[in-house]
Amino acid sequence: MHLTRQIWIQLAVLAVIAVTAFAYMVLDLMGLPNLLFGVGHYTVTVQLPQAAGLYERANVTYRGTEVGEVDKVRLTQTGVDAVLSLRSDVKIPAELQAEVHSTSAVGEQYVALLPRSGGGPDLKNGDIITVNNTGVPPDINSLLDAANRGVEAIPGDNLKKVIDESYTAVGGLAPDISRFVKGGSTLAIDSYKNLPDLLNVVDNSAPVLNTQTDTSDSVQAWAAHLATITGQLRDHDRDVRGVITNGAGGGDAVRQLLDRLQPTVPILAANLASIAPVLVTYRPDLEQLLVLLPQGTADLQAISLANRGSKQAYKGAYLSFHLNTNLPPPCQTGFLPVQQQRVAAVVDYPDRPAGDLYCRVPQDSPFNVRGARNIPCETRPGKRAPTVEMCESDENYVPLNDGLNWKGDPNATLSGQDVPQLSPRTAAPPGAAAPPGPPAPAAPIAAVGYDPATGTYVGPDGRVYTQSNLSQTGQKDRKWQTLLLPPPGS
Repeated sequence: MHLTRQIWIQLAVLAVIAVTAFAYMVLDLMGLPNLLFGVGHYTVTVQLPQAAGLYERANVTYRGTEVGEVDKVRLTQTGVDAVLSLRSDVKIPAELQAEVHSTSAVGEQYVALLPRSGGGPDLKNGDIITVNNTGVPPDINSLLDAANRGVEAIPGDNLKKVIDESYTAVGGLAPDISRFVKGGSTLAIDSYKNLPDLLNVVDNSAPVLNTQTDTSDSVQAWAAHLATITGQLRDHDRDVRGVITNGAGGGDAVRQLLDRLQPTVPILAANLASIAPVLVTYRPDLEQLLVLLPQGTADLQAISLANRGSKQAYKGAYLSFHLNTNLPPPCQTGFLPVQQQRVAAVVDYPDRPAGDLYCRVPQDSPFNVRGARNIPCETRPGKRAPTVEMCESDENYVPLNDGLNWKGDPNATLSGQDVPQLSPRTAAPPGAAAPPGPPAPAAPIAAVGYDPATGTYVGPDGRVYTQSNLSQTGQKDRKWQTLLLPPPGS
């Protein structure tokens, strides 16, 4: 039989197609090189506690993509080893979890490789995935037995009622149940992404819960007080409703008042902010004042109404107005000498002398007991000092003298201390002269005690003077103004 050239060409093309299809079937579909020689694949052993229905030629997936198959399933002394044949062109991290899953309750099993991280080394030929990093599904037989026992627990007569009630409960809720399931899945995914933070919350929640346990009494007391408050609100419901109803008008009135006082309120607030630290410092004094003021007011009311309700009510209170003048005598220690004192009749306003002027006698002296030397230090309990600088420092108060020689040397300059006392802020630098005092008046006038029998007295300069019109035998024209006049001939 003679074959034409065209037939030979067609036979050649058919042969090429047949060889190509056979090669594709053998090499790709059947995977004959892999089956015979393992070309393009490597093996990894997975240790399982049980086979869980896994069989040879089962699929192996990574991130939901098929990357190999189960080559062998063999028994061991501790469980089952599944040898996986994986494709070499797919890089799979070695830090992973190998789990056996099923496509359905009665479907075929497969191995799912779930990576824990995207970094780290990759799986290589001969690696072993230990049983601690594997998982198998629950036994379907145990699940069916449990479901069967659950169904048998329901009486046959009531089974229909259970089904009907179940349909009534969930019938028509497919969209809601679907949304609930999707929300649960989203919540689980977000929880997995924030797993370290959730673990941190769980680990650190114990101290918070312990504090709640330790403060249970306080919480119960708070709840009891809250119950009392809510009970009061319930009992005074009408008043509360009135406050809510009329509160808007009252709020508007307050707002209008603040608007009218807008230029003044900020200044007032600023002044209060400046006064607040002072009030905090003097808080104990304010507390004592608030305690003693009501009692003092009550005492004054009791004195002024001593004879109330009696026949002598018109006489008023029993009070004595004896002045006890010059008992004790005035304190002159620590002040300027008489020659430097300003005359009270002068209406000028000289500069204040540098330093601190106060009665500088012992703190327990009977002279000027309420003077500056006995002011309590606010920040140093138990300490008394005349100045803030002395209160804040370790310096203690030192008197000039005992105060009993005030007639002879009222300033006690022989003690070597400055008169007036110079504080660190007013003291002159070392080697510098002390600041001069105010100029002495031309004719100082002073008030001193005298002897009414003879009319003699000792002047501020220490000299003895006699004024006859002050004696009991002197002239009768005696007035209190004459005590302020200088002696005749001075």
